[in-house]
Amino acid sequence: MNLEDFFRQHRRVALAFSGGVDSAYLLYAAKKYAEEVRAYYVKSAFQPAFEFNDAKRLAEELGIKLCIISIDVLANEKVRSNPPDRCYYCKQTIFSQIVKQAAADGFTEILDGTNASDDAGDRPGMKALKELKVLSPLRMCGLTKQRIRELSKEAGLFTWDKASYACLATRLPVGSNITNERLEVTEKYENFLMGLGFKNFRVRMLENRASKSGTSDTPDAAPLAKIEITEEQIPLFIEKRKEILSALKVNYSKILLDLETRNEE
Repeated sequence: MNLEDFFRQHRRVALAFSGGVDSAYLLYAAKKYAEEVRAYYVKSAFQPAFEFNDAKRLAEELGIKLCIISIDVLANEKVRSNPPDRCYYCKQTIFSQIVKQAAADGFTEILDGTNASDDAGDRPGMKALKELKVLSPLRMCGLTKQRIRELSKEAGLFTWDKASYACLATRLPVGSNITNERLEVTEKYENFLMGLGFKNFRVRMLENRASKSGTSDTPDAAPLAKIEITEEQIPLFIEKRKEILSALKVNYSKILLDLETRNEE
């Protein structure tokens, strides 16, 4: 089955739209093949501003109505306490609202951008999608992240080479309480590094042992930052080292560089 076949069977659809590579291509395909599609963007503390801006831009370029749903995800204690399966409770919260709003708008079929490269065994959020009967056409049609990028480039979508971006909550260690302040600090410094030219990186927040020993009023109690970058960006990091240290030291006690280079895809 390909996407054209899928949309022959699913004519009127609501799409959970993040503004990322996968959901962007799915929105394009739905616009092309479905009878009607509406995009739903959930605005919360977990999504950075640039994702919201990209979602609005693409929806406008495709001429698709974008419904914005604002949610306080941290009102859910199961999400706020950040357990290993936090993603399950977060997806449950977010998609329940999408399902409710879409139903009010006359849509009964909900789609998301999970692709064939995503490992279901490592994503508790997929359990929530299954429970809520959310369909994942990209995964169902065997489309991998790389293939989606290729098709997006052919379609002229500006998202085709956009770096993968997991929600801000993933930057905090499991079991560490998620707060708006911590998310804002994370977003601030990831935006800062983007401004210096970094791509496909993370600024993770690590707990400081001093903060667990009852000395939270000391300078050492500030969290640590662990910066993850790909190997080819190490020269840029060295070049910008002093600038990075000066900026991040405002909120972090130490700045660590993870030399086990990563690739999100």
